[in-house]
Amino acid sequence: MNTSTEQRPAAASPTDLKEIAADVVSRAAQGGATAAEAVAMDGSEFSTVVRLGEVETLKESGSKAIGLRVFFGQRAASTHSSDLSPEGIRQLVDSALALAKVTSEDPFAGIPEPGQLGKLEGELDLYYDDVYSLSNEDRIDYARRAEEAALDADPRIVNSDGGSFDAAIGYKVLANSHGFLGDYRRSYCSVSAVPIAQVEGSAMQRDYWYSVAMTLKKLESPEEVGKTAAKRTLRRIGARKVKTAKVPIVFEHTVAGALVGHIFEAVNGDSIWRGASFLSGKLNEKIAGDNINIVDDGTMRGGFGTSPFDSEGVPSRKTVVVENGVLKSYLLNTYTAKKLGLQTTGNASRGLAGTPGIGPGNFFLKPGAKSLEEIIGDIKEGLFVTEFLGFGVNLVTGDFSRGASGLWIENGALTFPVEEITVAGNLKDMFFNISEIGNDLEFRSSIASPTLRIDGMTVAGE
Repeated sequence: MNTSTEQRPAAASPTDLKEIAADVVSRAAQGGATAAEAVAMDGSEFSTVVRLGEVETLKESGSKAIGLRVFFGQRAASTHSSDLSPEGIRQLVDSALALAKVTSEDPFAGIPEPGQLGKLEGELDLYYDDVYSLSNEDRIDYARRAEEAALDADPRIVNSDGGSFDAAIGYKVLANSHGFLGDYRRSYCSVSAVPIAQVEGSAMQRDYWYSVAMTLKKLESPEEVGKTAAKRTLRRIGARKVKTAKVPIVFEHTVAGALVGHIFEAVNGDSIWRGASFLSGKLNEKIAGDNINIVDDGTMRGGFGTSPFDSEGVPSRKTVVVENGVLKSYLLNTYTAKKLGLQTTGNASRGLAGTPGIGPGNFFLKPGAKSLEEIIGDIKEGLFVTEFLGFGVNLVTGDFSRGASGLWIENGALTFPVEEITVAGNLKDMFFNISEIGNDLEFRSSIASPTLRIDGMTVAGE
């Protein structure tokens, strides 16, 4: 195991990667391409898991690569390579040009028009040097401290699936044949713990907690993470099924984000033009209750989905997706916008190879005024869902059915843990039946939601 304190450079020289990306685009144009774009990336990642005090895994990796997409009219092809030598670059360009000449034509293929290109100016708080400032010993210690805090929290915590610490930094460059050249850096770190609890005569229970941020300064301490993970695990001891019933369901903000994520999938332009979404053809129609306002904002400072431009060089922006329950916009890249006769919303997302897909900026449901305690306090009998299990959503019909666990609500209080149940409904109805929205919106990824109460759903148990 390597625990050297020597750190890798944060990334390759920005000047070098920018020059390489611009050069690749220029070479493609010289080779006859009518349009071209290149994406260059450089990054480093670190991950460790400590289980019962011992290092179980430790991974460090670094990568540097470039991808090229070229067009001959309406024919397109893409290639990518981690060989940035002159010969590697030559092969990259030659391969892309040769492939593009034999692909089929697509009338919607192409890069954005020059007038659509640009980037946000100013500091977006996406990169911090401190994420990669720790020695390997200190990184391992973060994971170890999180696990120790969980194990020490209560004698009923008898085992552990480990504590972990992750860190990553990345640098991205995008260049195209319309003269666009942009770049940005991003950093990331996280710490987590997964304790296991058991009492005599009861099944083992596990839960977890984690903290994620772009800087160590905003990361919860390992001790806080471990104690929270232990608390969440302990409350699951003695979990049981409940009888099938139709009751109000409160979705903790950590799982409510998954529900909002289904809306993102449904307004994704790829799903829309393929007719694979229950929201196809619903633009400017009522698709949720008056209290539902969903925004995609790629401009938020420090957001997990923030960037100065999307993966096609279109400036990131704020898009109102649902306003007072009315569907106001789909989320589109250049291709899907052309397919639908609309304009891109700056949501193109891509890696090195292939055509751009669609990704969120910071996609979220706006918070309400009530606390979690107030929402639960109004319920005579219901379910508080803290975890989803498996996947059971039909995006075409909106049918929703997922395994879940949580806590039963009686007379406004959390009473006993519940497991081996299924919650079911239809997304078309669920977003009309959100009766309460919490004030606890918290971003742990690019998709987020506050706590939600939804009425009219079925809890399937015994």
